[in-house]
Amino acid sequence: MGNAIPVTDDISIGRGAPLALIAGPCVIETIEIVTETAAFLKKLSVDLNIPIIFKASYDKANRTSIRSFRGPGLTDGLDILAGIKREFELPVISDIHTAEQAQPAAEVLDILQIPAFLCRQTDLLMAAARTGKPVNVKKGQFLAPWDMANVVEKLAEAGSRQVLLTERGAMFGYNNLVVDFRSLKIMQDLGCPVVFDATHSIQLPGGAGTSSSGRREFAPVLSRAAVAAGADALFMEVHPNPDKARCDGPNSLPLDSLYEFVSELISIRQALVDK
Repeated sequence: MGNAIPVTDDISIGRGAPLALIAGPCVIETIEIVTETAAFLKKLSVDLNIPIIFKASYDKANRTSIRSFRGPGLTDGLDILAGIKREFELPVISDIHTAEQAQPAAEVLDILQIPAFLCRQTDLLMAAARTGKPVNVKKGQFLAPWDMANVVEKLAEAGSRQVLLTERGAMFGYNNLVVDFRSLKIMQDLGCPVVFDATHSIQLPGGAGTSSSGRREFAPVLSRAAVAAGADALFMEVHPNPDKARCDGPNSLPLDSLYEFVSELISIRQALVDK
């Protein structure tokens, strides 16, 4: 497992720390949806004793179609996430897409996230690192896991040692992804905790023509394998009604499936600790 890093005053991710969960809807659709989801996740965190970081994007800048819903934008989106953070006492994470977004986002977010398509953008990485906040970088579908050494070096050059790396699958032909679980160990050997993105890994990018599709039934299968392989945290998009979600619905998980699913993951992690 990767060396543990503190991501908040109460949560560390990595070697010696409990399995953590990063979860929430793909994008901020309405205050009602993010509030319902955050309330559910807070209860899940307390009931199962698992650290949870709430995720939702204020702007999905890399949607398939120009007509796709992107979210409320930086200012309104950060206000909503700040409200979730206060009301439910959950740390929050969201994507940044430009270097200019890093500082205002860091005033609210506990972790800054770099989207997979932007993982090699030097100015963006360095701006995120200079905020002093932990940075989660999603490995691009087009990169080998060992190529993330260059990403880690860029962040270190700008002063960041609080780096998470996320595996989210690799391109396998058109509109399909596969997961090479060797990448978890390879990226952990770079000295970073590794997150497994359970729901983007089963996405079919652009598979619905003007939007992405996905096979959500495979998310539990891959998640169990990832925890058994030593993943330090799980990332998943969840929604009260995935079939009506405005972004990434086909690969999002329904809230009512999470208790049994997450309990299984905790048991697998505990088995590794006990062996």
